[in-house]
Amino acid sequence: MPPKKQSHQVTMALPAGEAPVADLGKMLGMTGVNLVALKKEYDSLTAAQRGEIVPAVITIYDDRSFQLQLKTPPTSFLIKQAVNGSKTLTRDQLRAIAQRKLPDLNTVDIDAAMRTVEGTARSMGVRVS
Repeated sequence: MPPKKQSHQVTMALPAGEAPVADLGKMLGMTGVNLVALKKEYDSLTAAQRGEIVPAVITIYDDRSFQLQLKTPPTSFLIKQAVNGSKTLTRDQLRAIAQRKLPDLNTVDIDAAMRTVEGTARSMGVRVS
């Protein structure tokens, strides 16, 4: 059996545990993939993260099968969630966000990851103390 050939790859940021079929249809309808099966798989994989935005890289193959690769929530989302309306992020919160984002960053050094998150926070107008 020859290897599957990739026909499409899309990255979508969807609400965890409740992916809207309409959004999936807009981006993936032309591929012919089974949107209901895709939604069910995404929802089951992200059910524990309800209330968060979880990006997914969706790879569609020429036989209309698919593969999901989940990413960590966007840094800006995690910062907003941590500050909860205030404009200050503590060092402990910064470290927690950096540790969570580490798998998706291009570093394995926690200090470099913290600097990256801190830069995002500054660009959002959030002070790190």
